[in-house]
Amino acid sequence: MTDLLYSEEEEALRAAVRDLLADHCDAPGVIARTESDTPHDLAAWKALADGMGLAGLLVPEAQGGQGASAREVAVVLEELGRAVAPVPYLTSAVVATEALLASGDEELLGQLASGRTIGALAVGLHTAPDAVWKTVRLENGTLRGELTGIADAGVADVLLVPADDGGLYAVPAAAVTLTPQVSLDLTRPLATVRLDGVPGRRVGDAEPAVRRALRAGAGLLASEQLGVADWALTETVRYLKERKQFNRPVGGFQALKHRLAQLWLEVVNLRAAARAAADALASGEDTEIAVAVAQAYAAPVAVHAAEEALQLHGGLGMTWEHPIHLYLKRAKADSIAYGTAGAHREALAGLIDLQAP
Repeated sequence: MTDLLYSEEEEALRAAVRDLLADHCDAPGVIARTESDTPHDLAAWKALADGMGLAGLLVPEAQGGQGASAREVAVVLEELGRAVAPVPYLTSAVVATEALLASGDEELLGQLASGRTIGALAVGLHTAPDAVWKTVRLENGTLRGELTGIADAGVADVLLVPADDGGLYAVPAAAVTLTPQVSLDLTRPLATVRLDGVPGRRVGDAEPAVRRALRAGAGLLASEQLGVADWALTETVRYLKERKQFNRPVGGFQALKHRLAQLWLEVVNLRAAARAAADALASGEDTEIAVAVAQAYAAPVAVHAAEEALQLHGGLGMTWEHPIHLYLKRAKADSIAYGTAGAHREALAGLIDLQAP
């Protein structure tokens, strides 16, 4: 039977990442970054990727990585979700890395594993693993076209671009035109990527690489959503123990106890679903089903947790200085990332042959 509990090594990894993020991604600092022209925290990214070697967790040791698994990556993403850290970990260390693992480009894979090169898959963040994605044209050996909704493209050094010839091409980010898009989640910026006769190096076939990358992104996104939901629940409980009304803690009122108990049950179930998806990605068993289950459940819970946190913090939760709005925006943006909950439920029905009435 699969053990979904955290190992001692995973708990030690969690503690190390949480300590690092406490130093680099405090709430006032993250809010300040969202108001600036540089929302990404590259100092935190360097500490995570270069200092701790976490950018290469999924990469085999022989190719310059740590040789870990999706279970360890899931722990990192939980903590990044708890801090709404503005770093390109999911897009570079997971999605772009998985695409390169499928294509077999060891040189670029090693560069991403080191953390000194940031990669981004040039497929819209909203794209589900089984969806059709947009490609660019390959004309006379150069790439032409426009791709929208590309997450963290603004901080990437290299873009992995799918073309209409079925290939996946590595393109220097400096060679393309980037136009920032309005994003609800200010900690994970989106951009439109335009290629006007840009040369690219083919790294492999797009179909298997993009499918694998999107599946891993969807499955491990559930761990980030777990981190968001867990923070929302923990901080709300803490606040309601301190906030007093009629000379007693607000958290003592029965109606609020019921809401928190319901939310606790949802977060516990989300933890099980997210851990199952990470374990399935690590073992390669029942991956599609586990990912679909996790994403079908994760998005509504993360959004609900953030909404409850906002409401139960009262007027304080409505202020810009309090970080709750960051978590609600991240939860809402994540709810359509790598496919909506409805899209994953539909995919799950097909996987288990459950026909609609």
